[in-house]
Amino acid sequence: MVLQTVSQKKSRRVLRQRPRVIWHGLITFCGIGPRHLFLTHWRGDKRPDIHVPDEFCQAPKTMSATAKKTAPLPDDIVAMKGKAPIVSLTAYTTPMARLMDEACDFVLVGDSVGMVLHGMHSTLGVTMDMMVMHGKAVARGLSQAMLVIDMPFGSYEEGPDQAFRNAATIMRETGAAAIKLEGGTHMAETIAFLVTRGVPVMAHIGLTPQSINTLGGYKVQGRDDAGEALLKDAHAVADAGAFSIVLEKVPATLADKITAEIAIPTIGIGAGAGCDGQILVVDDMLGLFTAFKPKFVKRFATLGDDAKVAIEAYAEEVRARSFPASEHTFSDKAPSR
Repeated sequence: MVLQTVSQKKSRRVLRQRPRVIWHGLITFCGIGPRHLFLTHWRGDKRPDIHVPDEFCQAPKTMSATAKKTAPLPDDIVAMKGKAPIVSLTAYTTPMARLMDEACDFVLVGDSVGMVLHGMHSTLGVTMDMMVMHGKAVARGLSQAMLVIDMPFGSYEEGPDQAFRNAATIMRETGAAAIKLEGGTHMAETIAFLVTRGVPVMAHIGLTPQSINTLGGYKVQGRDDAGEALLKDAHAVADAGAFSIVLEKVPATLADKITAEIAIPTIGIGAGAGCDGQILVVDDMLGLFTAFKPKFVKRFATLGDDAKVAIEAYAEEVRARSFPASEHTFSDKAPSR
């Protein structure tokens, strides 16, 4: 019982008969409801003496102190420009999203899922259905990090109308806060079209994996005279309304120059430590994807090796009939209580 003492018998009868009224009164008394509710139901000079535990009246303060952190929005990412580095990783599944939710400012469902999880040789075979499916899975694991989802190859290059239809589908089906698309100056019109229609856009220039067939492979972009073109690309997408820009596999000096000149955050992947934030493919940095290792990847763990050892140990115990052991099996009688 929340009320500990009520001095008058009449008040006790009211307490028994009208618990909802008393509850509203307590809410009001503790400062978290309209004051007139308490006064309306307790008119007259003689009011009951009510003792409310201190911890109850402190509830609003406690609620504030333990309030759940909400996921940032694109404007919040923009506000991080030039401040503490923005942390991000890719994710494709619910369990992995849950692991990184607290540590990351945003999580990207990248089209790299085609290579990392589906064994494709490039990202070109990734479809809208795949991005929506993995986007939904990651969304279920996030509550604190912002969700961004890649637009797959062929879903936006045709023109602004196609891009909007597919971006709207991704956001509607997954609850993503933003989409990411590849391309510089030639995509500025599409970016502006999307932004003016309520679709936040993260741009991506430098090495754009969806264009490897025209770029000649996974080469460093922006060296020598090509750096000026990338600088123009960065300005074009920023002016078009992108809220941030991924710089992939570009010289650190060029990335620093772009970061200094544009007003939106730069997210580096193989672009040096001077960017406003960093992103890596999570399976790369955990050592789960071992088909190849880009130079810009640092392996913070070797989970692939650990998993292989564990799988081999499991196979050995199964063949030796030492697993499952007695503690992993059930008897024909229920345990006594």
